[in-house]
Amino acid sequence: MTTPTQKTEQEELLTSAHQDYEKGMNSYANFKVHNNATGKDLVQDTFIKAWAYLVKWGKVDLMKSFLYHILNQLIIDEYRRRKTSSLDVLREKGFEPSFDHTKSMVNTFDGKKAILLIQHLPEKYNKIMHMRYTQDLSIKEIALITGQSRNAVAVQAYRGLKKLRELYNHI
Repeated sequence: MTTPTQKTEQEELLTSAHQDYEKGMNSYANFKVHNNATGKDLVQDTFIKAWAYLVKWGKVDLMKSFLYHILNQLIIDEYRRRKTSSLDVLREKGFEPSFDHTKSMVNTFDGKKAILLIQHLPEKYNKIMHMRYTQDLSIKEIALITGQSRNAVAVQAYRGLKKLRELYNHI
């Protein structure tokens, strides 16, 4: 049981903490929950919980860290409270997910066309481009296979890609 003097000290401590930390805590909570009203509610709940703790136990060593600890726990609870809609519920409400395959088909056709154009490159670039883009080998691996330096292979790959773009754009 707290005495009237202790209660007055606790009130002054919490009032002082509210004046000092409320603005920063509101900013922090708003940043975490992306909702100003919810953030303010969480900060108010933080001070209510802090008051309940002070009344019951009476002592807090570091008020700022204590308040932020309570606020973080309330934010975590808020995250857990948010319900995600299941796909079944959304379907019952009439939502039907769809996927447009057109873009992926176009990319696939473009890729196949580019692969076929590799054989029309000069021999010097053809070999490097084939290893790089059809066999998916790294520059280092191609250099080991061809016996060339990595720099030479990288330059040939760059130039081959440039020539491939020119061929692709002419078609």
